[in-house]
Amino acid sequence: MTTPKRRIEKDMMELMMSDHEVSLVDDNMQQFYVMFKGPRDTPYEGGTWKVRVELPDQYPIKSPSIGFTNKIYHPNIDESSGSVCLDVINQTWSPMFGLLNIFEEFLPHLLRYANPSDPLNADASGLMNKDIDQYTETVKQYVKKYAQAQQEVAENGADDDGDDDELSDVGSLSDID
Repeated sequence: MTTPKRRIEKDMMELMMSDHEVSLVDDNMQQFYVMFKGPRDTPYEGGTWKVRVELPDQYPIKSPSIGFTNKIYHPNIDESSGSVCLDVINQTWSPMFGLLNIFEEFLPHLLRYANPSDPLNADASGLMNKDIDQYTETVKQYVKKYAQAQQEVAENGADDDGDDDELSDVGSLSDID
């Protein structure tokens, strides 16, 4: 067994033993989905997103590609593809981080502290800069419309067939190498 494969298995085990629901796409554990809950005390609280993760062959040297499959309103997340701004992960990624760090540190930090000066969603960035209250209200509307149904799916286990339902079929994860 190669060292990268061992590392992937170790990180996957750690992630699967956490409070996050993980669904594997393939047997080699390089593609999977994680149900991610919005952080407390943010406008994203109460929402659950299905996040697609793809591990490059060079993992952990190279950072994973991640993307939200159901819509989220955020300056650093592309609304149509769900891709997360490359700079957010690549600038802070280090091989010493594991997959759990993405869901316990990176994504919660991103949702708490958006960077409107480096947007993937120009509308969200503009609204955040112009009217923070309206931005917050828009985030909450998106959570209610797109992320609370995922919360029910996660809690009820009703959609564990691995197929994308209409909520999560807003676009595929773009290749963000």
